[in-house]
Amino acid sequence: MTERKGIILAGGNGTRLFPLTKSISKQLLPVYNKPMIYYPLSTLMLSDIKQILIITQSHFIPLYKNLLGDGSQLGLNISYKGQDIPAGIAEAFIIGEEFIGKDPVALILGDNIFYGSDLNSNLSNFSKSLNISLFSCNVKNPSQFGVVEYDNETPITIIEKPKVPPSHDVVTGLYFYNNDVIDFAKSLVKSDRGELEITDINNHYLKKGEAQIIKLSRETLWLDTGSFENLQQCSQIIYSIEKNTNIMIGCIEEIAFKKNLITKEKFRKIFDKYPNNDYSLYNKNL
Repeated sequence: MTERKGIILAGGNGTRLFPLTKSISKQLLPVYNKPMIYYPLSTLMLSDIKQILIITQSHFIPLYKNLLGDGSQLGLNISYKGQDIPAGIAEAFIIGEEFIGKDPVALILGDNIFYGSDLNSNLSNFSKSLNISLFSCNVKNPSQFGVVEYDNETPITIIEKPKVPPSHDVVTGLYFYNNDVIDFAKSLVKSDRGELEITDINNHYLKKGEAQIIKLSRETLWLDTGSFENLQQCSQIIYSIEKNTNIMIGCIEEIAFKKNLITKEKFRKIFDKYPNNDYSLYNKNL
């Protein structure tokens, strides 16, 4: 049976977060009590995706390997590829062509955080489906994103950062595609800003009637950590949820255990080596 593979795009220079990102990849910065990369990784794991490619700048790859290794401790297979001169989100499919092979693929941006019980329970179904699925969220400031335009209730196009948004629904950084996305990505022409645009791919599938847009519910949290303000806000939101519930967001070890990717014994061994802090105590109490 064909299994969907997953790509986390953790490239870019993180210029909006300088000087924090002068010597470290943005996706290794902390969001409350975990590295940022844990959150998109957990989303792919909740989607039952076990083969994952992390794309980042080549000189940061050793740092990611030190953090996540080959993924075997989580029941995953994690590999790495370099993107030293960012040329747009859609370039991920060209860089990852060999990794993707003939399988369908999911792409998630490394600075996007998703949380919601309804989304978590449905991700696996979306992933196993051969449908092309894009995820949208209703926001106050749509002009900063790719905005969905509708004809009645049918999505017809996505407009990138419009001055007059046709709706408040914007496309998030989580995408499920079929295998032919590789060939289409190769055929793209760079935009005026010198990038292979993911919006061009999404509009291609919308116009062909092959893409569905899944509206995230009001109970689903979508956070973009691209600026100082957003980074701080995300940490505060996750802190608040975790302190007021018995839930840890983006805990990759817990997901691996509950998804039966690792045994109880292997799970215990991970935290036998951990320092005695809140993160390890939470997992030991499971």
